[in-house]
Amino acid sequence: MNLMRITFGLCVVALCGGHVLAQGYDDFYKLGPDSLSQDGVPHGDIRGPHIIQSNVYPGTQHTYWVYVPQQYSREVPASLMIFNDGQAFKNEEGSIRAQNVLDNLIYRREIPVMLAVFINPGRRPDQPEPTPSNWGDRDTNRPTEYNQLDDRYPRVIIDELLPVLNQEFNISPDPKRRGIGGASSGAIAAFTVAWHRPDQFHKVLSMVGSFTNIRGGHAYPDIIRESSKKDIRVFFQDGRNDNRGMRRGGYDETWDWYKQNVRMVEAMTEKGYDINYAWGIGLHGTKQGGAIMPEMMRWLWRDYGTSTDPDDEVERSYSLER
Repeated sequence: MNLMRITFGLCVVALCGGHVLAQGYDDFYKLGPDSLSQDGVPHGDIRGPHIIQSNVYPGTQHTYWVYVPQQYSREVPASLMIFNDGQAFKNEEGSIRAQNVLDNLIYRREIPVMLAVFINPGRRPDQPEPTPSNWGDRDTNRPTEYNQLDDRYPRVIIDELLPVLNQEFNISPDPKRRGIGGASSGAIAAFTVAWHRPDQFHKVLSMVGSFTNIRGGHAYPDIIRESSKKDIRVFFQDGRNDNRGMRRGGYDETWDWYKQNVRMVEAMTEKGYDINYAWGIGLHGTKQGGAIMPEMMRWLWRDYGTSTDPDDEVERSYSLER
C-alpha cells in the first residue's frame, strides 16, 4: 500500500495548564544520531541507478542502487541487505535514511560489513519511476509483485538480481548473512522472499507490513501455523493508528493492518520463531520504523560474530576503510 499519509482527523488534543496541544500520532518519532550523517564516519558509495530486465514479469524492469561501504573488500565475502521500495529507504531527506544507519553501525562494528541494494518495484519502460511522493501503487507493477504470496517476486530477487550482483561483488552465500526488508507492501514482499527461500535469506525487517487482504496476505498466520518451521528471523514494527480496517461503512479485520501484524507475531511465536516486534502509536508510514531502524538492524544482525580477546586491537577499534 502507498504511504501517502492522510493527516486530517489524526491528532490528539490535550488540555494542559489551560493550553490546547495538538499532537499528531507520528510527531514523537524523530531520527536519532545513528540515522544521521556523522562527521568522521566513512560514508559508503551509492552506485546506480542500474536496471535489470525481468523474465518473471515480462515487459517490466527493476531499477536498483547498490550501497558499498568503505570497509568492503572484494577479497572478503560481504553480508547483504536488500530494501524493497529502494527509493524511499535511501531518500536522503526521508524518514529512514538507511545508508546513514549502515555507515554508522558498520563503523562501530554493531553490524557486519555489508552491501545493501535499494530496489524499486518493477515497471514498464513507459511507466514512471517510483518516487518518495509516489511509491508506484497506481502506475507500476508494485501491487502485483509485492502483495501476491506466490514465488514470483522471490524469483526476481534470487534468479534475476543476485546473479548480476555476484558478477561484481563478493557476497556471502550463507543465508544467515543475508537480509531483506521493506515497508507496507514492501514488507510483506520481503517476508515472502524469505518464506519461499529461507535457503537464501534468513533475516526480515518489516515496517507497517501489509499482511492484509490486498492480495490475500491476511492468510499468512494460518499458513505459518500449518507449515513446518523455517529458519528465518523477523523484526515487525507497526502502529496502533495504522489503517484499521474501516471499509465501506464497516469494519473488516482482514484489512486491519495493526491486527494482522499482531496476528503474525502470535502465529510465529506459537511456532517458536526467532522474532521481535515493536508496537507504537503511529500511522501507516515510516516515521516510527525509521526512528527505530538502527535497533532493528542491531537485533537482526546480533549474532554475526565477535572476539572476546582483550588483546584483539582490531576488534576494539573502529571499522575503517580497507
